Amino acid sequence: MLNIDHTVFIQIANFLILLVLLNIIAYRPIRGILNRRKEAMSSSENMAEELKQKADEFSNELKSNTSATRQEGFRQKEDLKNEGLDNEKLMLNDAFSSVEENLNRTRTEIQARLAEARESLQADLDSFSKDLAKKILGRNI
Repeated sequence: MLNIDHTVFIQIANFLILLVLLNIIAYRPIRGILNRRKEAMSSSENMAEELKQKADEFSNELKSNTSATRQEGFRQKEDLKNEGLDNEKLMLNDAFSSVEENLNRTRTEIQARLAEARESLQADLDSFSKDLAKKILGRNI
């Protein structure tokens, strides 16, 4: 059976002294290290979260800039395309007017030559007709 005497009080005192010594030697330093580790982890997590937010902001900014740049490029492409079409129209109009001018000049020239040829043939018509009649009839008219 269990005898309670003065050694129990010595054991209780021993236990309390051991508890105080372990608290001073082991538990407080370990708790301090764990608290510093916890603070470092929370600091790292906060930093990681901030960096993630910055990365998201940069990504969104990049997407918006890319979209704006694409729209600007498309607009410039359309402007260049329209400018090219306008230049093409001007060139075609110039070419058509040049061709039309040449055609009119050529027609005028042909009509002038035709008129000259008619006048020349008209002048020679009497002599040709007399020569033709002589050859057909075989005598002078």
